[in-house]
Amino acid sequence: MRPGPQPHHPHHRPQRRNFLRHTLLAGVGGALLSPPALQFASAAGDFIRGPAVPDQPLQRLSPRVALVFAPDGFPTPENLGMMANIVFVITSVGVVVLDTGASVQIGEMALRRLRTLTDRPVVAVVNSHYHGDHFLGNDAFVQAAGPALPIYAHPAARELIQGVAGSSWRSMMERWTQGASLGTRVVAPNREAQHGLVLRFGDTTLRFHHHGRAHTEADLCVEVVEDRVVYVGDVAMNGRIANMDDGSYLGTLKTFDALEAAVPGALWVPGHGQPSKQLLVEQRELFAGIYGQCAAAVKAGEDEAQARRRVLAYPPVAAHAARTQGWENNIGKYISLAYLEAEKENF
Repeated sequence: MRPGPQPHHPHHRPQRRNFLRHTLLAGVGGALLSPPALQFASAAGDFIRGPAVPDQPLQRLSPRVALVFAPDGFPTPENLGMMANIVFVITSVGVVVLDTGASVQIGEMALRRLRTLTDRPVVAVVNSHYHGDHFLGNDAFVQAAGPALPIYAHPAARELIQGVAGSSWRSMMERWTQGASLGTRVVAPNREAQHGLVLRFGDTTLRFHHHGRAHTEADLCVEVVEDRVVYVGDVAMNGRIANMDDGSYLGTLKTFDALEAAVPGALWVPGHGQPSKQLLVEQRELFAGIYGQCAAAVKAGEDEAQARRRVLAYPPVAAHAARTQGWENNIGKYISLAYLEAEKENF
């Protein structure tokens, strides 16, 4: 007689799936998957799946707002891609999720954490921009709530996630985590949100802010009006410099000014790092210091190496070095980007 189904923990995976996954990922000396192998693994995502993500710290920020905190700022095989905060806005009619993490597994973990707070349904998702650590977890929430779940993003972010950003970020996350995010589908936003949009969810009002190019050209910051809490996504980070490859220093400083004018005294909640009422003040000091010293170098006819020396010697910038993740590996690139922007502005 063949035995019937045996009970198992919901986080356990079938043995054959695990065997194939570890065979694919191991390689020689645990090397990263090659691009063809990653393509195969992605295509077989329904069969080969990364491991469950352990439950992460949960913080209550205000009567309506809670945060699943990501202690790491960069994806690794060890953290399974858990590198970005996930925010819950708990309203009288359900939960709005602000960013969903870097994989379906992270999204599933966030749902488990949410259920320790409330059994209200997820009624909407917002993706703050088109970097994958903020939208790849959409998959888990759509699986739980159904394909009609509203997912909001800036129009440019929606277009990019539907296209190159979606597939590129999924592949990059699989590579950076050595396959921990395998099984994640790209689920693009299905609603558009522009600056000034106001959405009402029962007893809670959400107001959207977009002030041009900052971290990217398509950043949405979300104000929880009744609690004076603003989720700023990656426009500002706490303990990490925002990636500026798609962004603008001047645009970021403009956005800081506009947000502070619109919601004075708010609690600012970043996509990376701890929330703080002083976050924009501290980040303005860092961004203005980097850009200002590069602009001074450009006006003085100095090259990028001289600009770097100016920036690193400038006390308001140097004060951030010890408390900023990845400083040594990244500050050179951020100075280079600031110098290029200053050159363009001075042209």
